[in-house]
Amino acid sequence: MTDRTSLTVVLAAGEGTRMRSSLPKVLHPVAGQPLLAHVLEAAPHGAGTSLAVVIGPDHTAVAAEARRLRPDAATFVQRERLGTAHALLAAREAIARGADDLLVAFGDTPLISAETFARMRAPLAKGAALTVLGFRAADPTGYGRLLMEGGKLVAIREQADASPEERKVTLCNAGVMAFDGRKALEVLDRIGNANSKGEYYLVDAVTIVRNMGLEAVVIETSEDEVRGINTKAQLAEAESVMQARLRKAAMDAGVTLIAPETIFLAADTKFGRDVTIEPFVFIGPGVSIADGAVIHSFSHIVQASIGKNASVGPYARLRPGTSLGDGSRIGNFVETKAATLEAGVKVNHLSYIGDAHVGANSNIGAGTITCNYDGFSKHKTTIGAGAFVGTNSSLVAPVKIGAGAYIGSGSVITKDVPDDAMAVERSPQTNRENGAVRYRELKTGKRVPKEG
Repeated sequence: MTDRTSLTVVLAAGEGTRMRSSLPKVLHPVAGQPLLAHVLEAAPHGAGTSLAVVIGPDHTAVAAEARRLRPDAATFVQRERLGTAHALLAAREAIARGADDLLVAFGDTPLISAETFARMRAPLAKGAALTVLGFRAADPTGYGRLLMEGGKLVAIREQADASPEERKVTLCNAGVMAFDGRKALEVLDRIGNANSKGEYYLVDAVTIVRNMGLEAVVIETSEDEVRGINTKAQLAEAESVMQARLRKAAMDAGVTLIAPETIFLAADTKFGRDVTIEPFVFIGPGVSIADGAVIHSFSHIVQASIGKNASVGPYARLRPGTSLGDGSRIGNFVETKAATLEAGVKVNHLSYIGDAHVGANSNIGAGTITCNYDGFSKHKTTIGAGAFVGTNSSLVAPVKIGAGAYIGSGSVITKDVPDDAMAVERSPQTNRENGAVRYRELKTGKRVPKEG
């Protein structure tokens, strides 16, 4: 076995034709992240590794996303769609550097793992020229078949070209390959156009390697791991598999998921210890939940951090920029956005807290809203520690409520309230004797007799 320290990864991120969407295929999300992000996260990183991403014409959004995820990525454009080998050779400049290994992957296989990529390289270190990733298909129809003789890979046969006997083979080609990088360009340049369309297929590399007197080997993985995405139905299938993985990983780490099949997680969700998630919770990207927190049913959380022993929901919505302190409580039908709620804050019922900072141990009464938008700009509300905001109050930003201040129920607060002050803003109440009686007579046209 020889040391192989340098690696070039070429990721084909071309466009699918059956997604029926203006969004490039590899930017469609699974578990809150683009397909491309999942593959790039699994692909090898670190010293000695270079990354080349092959994109279609005018797919600048894909190139930008690749560079956002992996600043080291170089992008290459495949201007004509002439097959998988042609796509790979769009990155000829990267391949020609002659790294020890060349790993070929695809941007629409979000379930592939870092461990599988590592296993692909192992046979190269033992002298193989090519490693092909295969899987056992429940229904192999449409897949290229990996043909074996004496335990060795001899060819990849596409469905259309396979004989009836070859079509019975269930070992299928996943498309992912690893080459001896010092021989890769020679192999790829020998691939000729194999059909009337003049397309160049990477599967021909197996036959070429054998004709060169070199060895091609197969590494197997599960069918789920190499699911490619070409339709919205396949996207939904991949989401289902990914969610099952994420739920299992969360429970293995000690998170209590009640009715896990009803709970949706993001790939980057972070959990502390002894977290409990009740049924029908949706957690989007950018969420962290600290030790002992409880997320009650029917809550929706995106880009938020939740402190230790906090309680959220049921029926709560935490929008981007929400930060909940330790022991805070967000109750039913409460919405927060761009809001920091320090330790011990309670917002228990039917409230909206947006563009706000709420000090520790404050209490926000039912029906309270921070009026943060004036039709042109957003403004901030600041509430000091220990403040009490009464039911059905409107805090018209920009406004500051001092520490320990008390806001009377039903108030519309438009001016700053000092520390420990009480603010009450209401119209005077008037009681009209027998006013209800006269109102009913007016509406019904019937005189109501007086009692006694």
